Amino acid sequence: MRTALTIAGSDSGGGAGIQADLKSFASVGVHGTSVITCVTAQNTRSVDSIFPIPAAEIRKQLRAVLGDFNVRAAKTGMLYSAEIVRVVAGELRGTTFPLVVDPVMVATVGASLEQDDFADALVDRLLGRAALVTPNRLEAERLSGIRITNVESMERAARTIHRLGPKAVLVKGGHMQGPLVDVFYDGRRIQADREETSWRRLHPGRLDRGLPRPRPTPR
Repeated sequence: MRTALTIAGSDSGGGAGIQADLKSFASVGVHGTSVITCVTAQNTRSVDSIFPIPAAEIRKQLRAVLGDFNVRAAKTGMLYSAEIVRVVAGELRGTTFPLVVDPVMVATVGASLEQDDFADALVDRLLGRAALVTPNRLEAERLSGIRITNVESMERAARTIHRLGPKAVLVKGGHMQGPLVDVFYDGRRIQADREETSWRRLHPGRLDRGLPRPRPTPR
């Protein structure tokens, strides 16, 4: 069984963060390892508190996993602060497995999930390491400086974010009105996919194997 790593916050409601990532890994037959960056008290209505794990403890978690498991891919979620971004980027230096960066900044319920210094550190330290970065509309606006109102502005934002260093960008349309459309750009081609096409591309073979499509979860 292959092993993947999630580096993210803990969602006490179980709908996002470490909990959702581990369930997604298991649903496709992947062993999930984890590094917890923050502990949150949240549910479907609010985020009541955020407790960042001390940087030294995050470093120990990363070294424990990377020093023993043959990690084949990793994903970051809520990193929250520049300090945590620096620790994660430093410990991933020298690794070669694909890294997906989900630049978590705002919870579905509207609460901020970042400190003021987070976005700059993410751009400076981690986006250049990413095989794929997956911002939603609000996050794509923050990273690109482009107001997103339609598919065309999503495409412009994807191109702008790509220039920040990741190999590919997937701007998610879940916060847009109207039909759900995701925009993918890898520096060569830009592709706007409706929900079903995009999901099939990111989860090849799952429906063919008779596995159910997971319900979308809030973060």
